[in-house]
Parts: sequence; structure tokens; C-alpha cells
Amino acid sequence: MTILLTALLLANAVFNTLVWPAFYRRVAQDPRARDETGRRTRFLTVHAVLIGIALLLAVASAATGIAALTRA
Repeated sequence: MTILLTALLLANAVFNTLVWPAFYRRVAQDPRARDETGRRTRFLTVHAVLIGIALLLAVASAATGIAALTRA
């Protein structure tokens, strides 16, 4: 069971690390990301915060998965 849980945590970390930066690049290119003067809008800010949280969770998942591997 520990190996399965570890694999899931590491897969989650890899998935988040690969997917969210690419999504941010698409969000940053969206016309709603900047206003007429070029300043960031709430659309971009909210997405940046959500992506940051997802990447933070990826780090936590990776750390937990690695810690579980060392104890298994």
C-alpha cells in the first residue's frame, strides 16, 4: 500500500509540474490577462495564485513521496 501511495504522490507532483506552467503561459497570452494600459487584471492574478498553489502542492507531494520511499 505504501508503494502505491508513494507512486500516486510522485505522479501528482510530475503532472502538476508539467501541466501548470504550460497553462500559465496560455493564460498570460489571453486578452483578458491585461487591461488597456498593459497592467495585470484580476483574471491573470487569480490564475497565477491558483497555479502557484498547485505547484506548492506538487512540491509537498514530491517531498512526501520521497520521504515515504526512504521509509519503505
